[in-house]
Amino acid sequence: SLMFDIGEIHRARYGRVKRLVDVALGSVGLVVLLAVAPLVWLGDRVANRGPLLYRQARVGKGGVPFEIWKFRTMRPASDGTTHNEWTTEDDPRITPFGKVLRTTHLDELPQVVNILRGDLAVVGPRPEQPAYVDELTEKLPFYSMRHLVRPGLTGWAQVKYGYAGDERDALEKLQYEFFYLRRQGLALDLRIVGRTLRSVTGRQGGGR
Repeated sequence: SLMFDIGEIHRARYGRVKRLVDVALGSVGLVVLLAVAPLVWLGDRVANRGPLLYRQARVGKGGVPFEIWKFRTMRPASDGTTHNEWTTEDDPRITPFGKVLRTTHLDELPQVVNILRGDLAVVGPRPEQPAYVDELTEKLPFYSMRHLVRPGLTGWAQVKYGYAGDERDALEKLQYEFFYLRRQGLALDLRIVGRTLRSVTGRQGGGR
């Protein structure tokens, strides 16, 4: 069964090594973040005026909520609230400078802080907003099982499927996430990281 498979592969040794890798990569990412942040700030002042960082509630391992960090890529909501609707790749709320950040995936860079805090792993199912989780848990069988592991900065569903813009996409991506839950291990994690790096350097679009 899926539960049996997850219990077998999520053993203590793999968990410890995975966390060490997360901290190592997160530390490297933090150095990059500190170097890039001033340039993004300057770009914000010129072409994307508003708060530099965007923070939003997401659901983590065990269904525990946490706050994810990103460089802001969308126009601030006029009423001061956060954007909670499904976001599409051609969303008109995305600023031109924000599109550059998304295309280069630099908008995700502040999440190295989440990795170092233990909210995120480098590899795992991408975390969703609480409202989406509640909605999708009601509609998609076993959706909550994706919360058995720590969510990730990137994942198998992202490199295999790409962007999720609606419930149909969420269902398709869930199949890839179940595959990851069954097969997770350092070899698959490294494969996902490699494919993610190729996607970033190839300037391909990514998922949420």
